[in-house]
Amino acid sequence: MDSCDILIVGGGPAGSSCAWALRDSGLDFLIVDRARFPRDKLCGGWITPLVVDELELDLKDYARSRTLQPITGFRTGALGQEEVSIDCGKVISYGIRRCEFDDYLLRRSGARLRENFTISSIDREPDEWIINGQIRTRMLVGAGGHFCPVARYLGNHEETQPVVAREVEFEMTPAEAESCTVQGEIPELYFSRDLCGYGWLFRKEKWLCIGLGRLDPHELPQHLDRFAESMQQAGKFKLEYPRKYSGHAYFLFGHSKRKLVDDRVLLIGDSAGLAYPQSGEGIRPAVESGLMAAEIILSAQGDYCRPKLDRYFSMLHNRFAPGGGQVEQIAHHIPAFLRNFAGRQLLKTETFSRMVVQDWFLHSKDKPLRFPRHAAVAARPPAA
Repeated sequence: MDSCDILIVGGGPAGSSCAWALRDSGLDFLIVDRARFPRDKLCGGWITPLVVDELELDLKDYARSRTLQPITGFRTGALGQEEVSIDCGKVISYGIRRCEFDDYLLRRSGARLRENFTISSIDREPDEWIINGQIRTRMLVGAGGHFCPVARYLGNHEETQPVVAREVEFEMTPAEAESCTVQGEIPELYFSRDLCGYGWLFRKEKWLCIGLGRLDPHELPQHLDRFAESMQQAGKFKLEYPRKYSGHAYFLFGHSKRKLVDDRVLLIGDSAGLAYPQSGEGIRPAVESGLMAAEIILSAQGDYCRPKLDRYFSMLHNRFAPGGGQVEQIAHHIPAFLRNFAGRQLLKTETFSRMVVQDWFLHSKDKPLRFPRHAAVAARPPAA
């Protein structure tokens, strides 16, 4: 039977960031994932300079053999209305492909890795966990996404309907690339007329991502069809043959009631329902929750009882709770029955659209997380 101090279930950005932050701790940590990396993972896919800073990413190294699309602005609007262009005059984000980005983070994390590992059983012992009868661990970190088996073990399986999205990312043929008017440095975001979701067009060099997310999953197919049809009619892209859309689900921070912490276990990333409530963006919350989890694990010094882990709640709340941004302040003073109409009108203006981009999608006023990751050394738990 294999054994480790920390078992991380899920090798996406949350799990790999947690492992990376533990790399100098002296702890033995293992990542298991049901997939083999690189694996397909659909996502609009962008990271801000803040994430680059927090993870100490070497962009030159990353871009040598991977897609890295600098983003300097956005084009936004409500469907059926005139669009607004936002030029930020500098690189504000980078478009990435999740299949490449996730694999890169995982391989550089320093973790031992077991791929194609599907969890069939989780058993709690007095001082450890037994996974599939094959792995013993003192501490369990759930990072397996919305349907994470660790989240289910904690009783998170009967909740309200999550946000759902459907999207497709594909390499354009030469003819498709020539006819596509979407610029790589300017992704395009279009809100549904009822403001219950938005669609996106992200061009990442020769790759194009088309998708739409909604708060009401039952109406997603018709809104997606309407969005894709309107974008083609506007001449944004022309497809040589039909593309198949795939779906995924996630919870928004503040809306999910998931249990996140118990003795010797905690959840991070989409397992914890941490996507930003305004944009649904989940990469940065995943990365930062992984870093927070590592800080909590280090501070516990081998004693992973719940009182030593409970500070994780306040860390998440302080970081991700909706703030008093300008957009939120404006929306708070608009009666509910006028918000749809007022929102569509405001989206016609550059000032409001710029606030949407800066506050909702970039969180440009936030500062990077700074934890003493390199200085903190957790004592390895004594052998049984």
